[in-house]
Amino acid sequence: MNIKEAYNAWSSQYDTNENKTRDLEARALREVLAPLSFENCLEIGSGTGKNTAWLIEKANHITAVDLSEEMMAKAKAKFPPGKIDFIQADITKEWTFASRLYDLVSFSLVLEHIPDLDPVFQKAAAVLQSGGYMYTGELHPFKQYSGSKARFNTAEGEQVVDCFTHHFTDFIIPAQKNGLALIDVREYFDNDNREDMPRILTLLFRKA
Repeated sequence: MNIKEAYNAWSSQYDTNENKTRDLEARALREVLAPLSFENCLEIGSGTGKNTAWLIEKANHITAVDLSEEMMAKAKAKFPPGKIDFIQADITKEWTFASRLYDLVSFSLVLEHIPDLDPVFQKAAAVLQSGGYMYTGELHPFKQYSGSKARFNTAEGEQVVDCFTHHFTDFIIPAQKNGLALIDVREYFDNDNREDMPRILTLLFRKA
């Protein structure tokens, strides 16, 4: 299913339906980024604001970007105006939404919808200040290998969102190519059961 159409349709139930991937990535982001300090955050894949609510407690300003107008409308209704700029945009196009240099760029459950990560990481590195961080929290490649994809149910049946499988090096190589050094990697498991397949992979990079 077309990505933008899918998330527009999903928006009405995204906050309330059972979604282990959404909930575990939210936990992962908070754990990985908790020790860091950042003032200006570019949040890619802000969705309905599940992570925005936590990020704005640490940041002075957030540029929150999402492809879906309907997901963004849900998020905007949750926050008072001022510290967050909500911008609907396609991150495979020019990044005209980046209004400043950032000390954190975050990607949450969005890169699985991008076929080629190199140009996206290139743009992210360009808007990161020296010493800034890039966080990615994504469905683990092992889950992708097993056929897991973003999906939800409607009255018409199950809707499967267009996704692209990314291997571990598909993140590492373009990051290194664009001056981003890997400083942290973690795997998150359902119910913390390490005998099971990991669900979430987080990678934290830093710009020299």
